[in-house]
Amino acid sequence: MAISKIGSKALVDCSVAATDIEDGSITSAKLAGSIANAKLANSSITVNGTSVSLGASGSIPAVSWQSVVTADGSTGTTAVAGNGYFIDTTSAAHTITLPSSPSAGDTVAIKDYAGTFGSNNLTIARNSSNIQGAANDSLISTNRASLTLVYVDATKGWLYTVESNVADLEKVGYTSATGGTVTTSGDYKYHVFTGDGCFVVSTAAFGPSCATNTTYLVVAGGGGGGWDGGGGGGAGGLRTGNVTTTATTYPITVGAGGTAGGPARGQNPAGNGGNSIFSTITSTGGGGGANVCAAGDPGGSGGGGGQDDTGNGPFAGGTGNTPPVSPSQGNDGGTTIKTPSGNASSSGGGGSTVAGGNGRPQSCYPSYPQASPGGVALGGAGTDMSPSFPTPLGGSPAGFYAGGGSGGGYLGCGEDRPGGPAVPGGGGAGGTPAGDPGCAGVANTGGGGGGGAGAVGNGSTGGKGIVIIRYK
Repeated sequence: MAISKIGSKALVDCSVAATDIEDGSITSAKLAGSIANAKLANSSITVNGTSVSLGASGSIPAVSWQSVVTADGSTGTTAVAGNGYFIDTTSAAHTITLPSSPSAGDTVAIKDYAGTFGSNNLTIARNSSNIQGAANDSLISTNRASLTLVYVDATKGWLYTVESNVADLEKVGYTSATGGTVTTSGDYKYHVFTGDGCFVVSTAAFGPSCATNTTYLVVAGGGGGGWDGGGGGGAGGLRTGNVTTTATTYPITVGAGGTAGGPARGQNPAGNGGNSIFSTITSTGGGGGANVCAAGDPGGSGGGGGQDDTGNGPFAGGTGNTPPVSPSQGNDGGTTIKTPSGNASSSGGGGSTVAGGNGRPQSCYPSYPQASPGGVALGGAGTDMSPSFPTPLGGSPAGFYAGGGSGGGYLGCGEDRPGGPAVPGGGGAGGTPAGDPGCAGVANTGGGGGGGAGAVGNGSTGGKGIVIIRYK
């Protein structure tokens, strides 16, 4: 006869094997009460390194905090998603590298263990993923900093969801480049180009203070001086300012000085200087100084007007800042005034700071304005760049660039007047006595050439330009 019921004392522990019970013969309705968690083989679960008993309540920790990492300056730490790191930089700086190939929701937490991130910084290496949407590492330099990063997607990468007591999360990196003659002075590096070349940026500066990280000085070649009482050559255009550079190659062009004017009246005028170029910055060559009885040429700074020995003046100086840029790259050349029978001296070429001086009448016309004292008109003065581009990086005198050439000397009314003297910024002196070609503009200053003296003196050549690049 079949057994329909078994009393509570009829079975002992382990007396019924699983094979003694037919599959499906015990339904949920026949089970009363519950099975104690302790009777289960696995009575707890582990979440982020924390054990949670079945049936218990508790919060799931965001990260599993690891033992203190003591920085020793030799190796970094590779973070694991879901972990938190106490980092002790008492003795050395440290780098923690974020996980590679992260997934959305991956979390890494960091805490300054000893309050020393300010003195020994922590670098968070991005490991090919963006941080805050930028392809930059982070530099943590605030004591007691606490932060948590969560990976979102390929566009933003890791985002900071906690930024406690953190002044600046973006690492500052400095430019690394080659090209030209490299000089280091104080906190800055200088690349000096006295001829054509390439400025090759291998690592671009990055960080919040590097929006405009590169300072430039671009000076074009100076114009040549004119013939036979010729006007001084205009200085090469001078441009300076700041730009943001990227990791690429920038061709550099350094403008040549303009050719000398003469010989022959109305022929063979002085040449303009060549342009100098860096990145999007072009400085225009200085205008050539005029031959006798002619007007100066436009350019970065304009060339000076030539001597009037016929009474057909005035002879205008060339217009500076041509083509126009802001701030201005130069000034106008001086204009030779008209007298009843000529006998008015030549004019100076424009400089980057001052316009060229106007030609003055000879002493047989004492009632006319004396535009410049003592002789022929001076070239316009150049600019002192030494505060930004300190010596010994060139200039004449040291630190000065882009001075205009002075006008050439003349004969007339029984006078043999000298040409104007040399001008700060490499502007050449005018020729004296009669027939003297004057002095060339100083090389690599962009100075204009001096005008040649009267009685068919040739002019002189302009000075070659220069490009200087500076970064921290």
